[in-house]
Amino acid sequence: MKIFAFGSSIVSSYWNGAATYYRGCYKYLAQRGHEITFAEPDAYGRQQHRDAGDYTYVKSLVYRPTVDIEEMLERASEADVVVKHSGIGVDDVLLERLVAEMSEERPTFFWDVDSPATIARLRADVQDPFREAVPRYDAVLSYGGGPASRDGYLEFGARAYYNIYNGLDPDTHHPVPPDDSLRCDVAFLGNRLPDREARVEELFLRAAMLAPERDFLLGGEGWGDKPLPKNLRWIGHVPTGDHNRVNCSAGMVMNINRSSMASTGFSPPTRVFEVAGAGACMLCDDWPGIDDCFEPGKEILVIRGAEDVVDALRRYDDAARQRIGEAFHARALKDHTYAQRAAQAEAAFLKSMEKREIVTSEVVGRA
Repeated sequence: MKIFAFGSSIVSSYWNGAATYYRGCYKYLAQRGHEITFAEPDAYGRQQHRDAGDYTYVKSLVYRPTVDIEEMLERASEADVVVKHSGIGVDDVLLERLVAEMSEERPTFFWDVDSPATIARLRADVQDPFREAVPRYDAVLSYGGGPASRDGYLEFGARAYYNIYNGLDPDTHHPVPPDDSLRCDVAFLGNRLPDREARVEELFLRAAMLAPERDFLLGGEGWGDKPLPKNLRWIGHVPTGDHNRVNCSAGMVMNINRSSMASTGFSPPTRVFEVAGAGACMLCDDWPGIDDCFEPGKEILVIRGAEDVVDALRRYDDAARQRIGEAFHARALKDHTYAQRAAQAEAAFLKSMEKREIVTSEVVGRA
């Protein structure tokens, strides 16, 4: 089938944490024989910070925000399936409505990369126009949120809901030799975001202060004016292609979810699977559903405060960390690959198309 998707960016991870997710899902959908067009706006400097890589599995269209929307919709009208991803950053409200209106002619899907935030937004504003758009989409797909997100979307009239979690692309994230310039005891990669900063302060910055004899490494945008402990080094934006080197050079790698995802749970971010692919030992913040993905203590180490980080540094030697990283890697390859996620997305598309055919047949039969 021909799939046309609107998203933030598939070619750039700059201020765009969803890039790895898009690449994994659409790469393996393409391998299943589907033709993908991915339309992304020229916004936020993403096109000026493109990641190196081969993205020929999609046809990438870069459009001017607002100005080119009509042209993009005309191109989308030639597809079998049209997808609107959340969080594009420009024209989101407009596209949410216009793509939903296309459902009269073809299957349309809202594919959410931050469903806890979207549900919170809908509940906070009874005038939000997306409330009227939700029931018009054939289905909502979400990269996380579990039962709470499913129930939330059904509350607002979604016809169907499917969880399509983040995953691992072993071609992209895999073990590499460590880089001496990036060696550290604990690494964390994440942009400075309002709903995550307090959690970073508690789990990462305070842990560095409690363990001044250890080396901490911070990657991501926005931290330039943040006071940091002396044993913590900030290296700025880390392109996706360099994540393996960082992950394989650290004694442990930390994940810190944003507050909304942590409280809702069932939202394993791309970082978790990138680290699993590298076979590194992960320190992961605690959230509901983590044990559905990986076994705490054996495949992943769960932390609830800075003291847990310091305790893990002192309790687990290199051999123990290696065992945990290897188990983490094996579980991801077994249960959490993007090839599996793409098959789930394909099944959601086909089931929705089948429902349309049944409804059409019933209408014709009554006529």
